Amino acid sequence: MAPDDTFSTYQAKARFSELLRRVREGRTVTVTYQGEPVAEIRPLDRSGGMRARVEWLRSRGVLVAPEAPASPMVQVERRPGALTRFLDDRNG
Repeated sequence: MAPDDTFSTYQAKARFSELLRRVREGRTVTVTYQGEPVAEIRPLDRSGGMRARVEWLRSRGVLVAPEAPASPMVQVERRPGALTRFLDDRNG
């Protein structure tokens, strides 16, 4: 990323149209707060949909597959009036 693609929050606010123009050109813009990067504005990837996005996140190590498949949720106890009891308890 070129240094000219980094903007402070003040600059980003004042030059938002320019930021969007750069993003439309395919560039990623970084927004900083007190010199620290806090956000990226980047073009949307419309090529592969959700499945492609998930795979991309997996390839970067952001998402990892669970070690074991999740078990279905099971209702532990059914007691009528739970909301009433909660509200009574909360309101004294």
